[in-house]
Amino acid sequence: MQEDEIRKLVRNAVQRALGAESDSSASVSRRYALSGRKLITETDLQDVAIGSEIVVPANVLLTPLARDIIRERHLSLIQEGQPALAPSESTEPTPRPSQPGASPDKTVALGADHGGFALKEDLKNYLQELGYTVLDCGTHSSESVDYPDFAYAVARLVTEGRAARGIMVDGAGIGSCMAANKVPGIRAAMCYDLSTAVNSREHNDANVLTLGGGLIGVNLARQIVKTWLSTDFGGGRHARRVDKIMAIEQRYLKK
Repeated sequence: MQEDEIRKLVRNAVQRALGAESDSSASVSRRYALSGRKLITETDLQDVAIGSEIVVPANVLLTPLARDIIRERHLSLIQEGQPALAPSESTEPTPRPSQPGASPDKTVALGADHGGFALKEDLKNYLQELGYTVLDCGTHSSESVDYPDFAYAVARLVTEGRAARGIMVDGAGIGSCMAANKVPGIRAAMCYDLSTAVNSREHNDANVLTLGGGLIGVNLARQIVKTWLSTDFGGGRHARRVDKIMAIEQRYLKK
């Protein structure tokens, strides 16, 4: 069963459960206040009723999964002191581009959790020096966050074609690699030296690179990134094997 079908079943079940309330005079939209938040995740929204209004601080960050919940439950965001935003206005990803309007072929989606924030900031500048446009998916501070949210944001931009490659940095690089590889079409590779960077591109056609910000230094990270971006896929026998990797994914997507 595909993801959209699962979400539809869950949404229908929730709507049935709330049906009595929505048909009564007590169905006025509820308002929830999430004041003082810098980041809103799906956990913050799990108990919010369909059609409700959520009051949030200005410039609050929303994780990709939180945006999905807002859209599916038809929630409206109200920035403190501002009119409500419709779900279609408030749920679009908001990565910060370094060069608006650049070609996706020279665009890299870049993300990190708090453990990779410092390295992400350095790599953002370095990528721009190399001539790439950077879509900064966050996080934007060293405050503690959950790496799957940002790995998903990076992977989604790649699979949607908005970025040719993605780079995600967390403490070890392992968890983000696992999370990114759950997104259909993604081949994420955790690299820790130049050999793994070359192999992941030449043999596996990796389109997302994950790095361990707590395991490698800035200079090595820069070398890995430059090598990974400049290495072409080898094709030939490697193409046959990558096709088999993607065929495994398709078997489960068709169920």
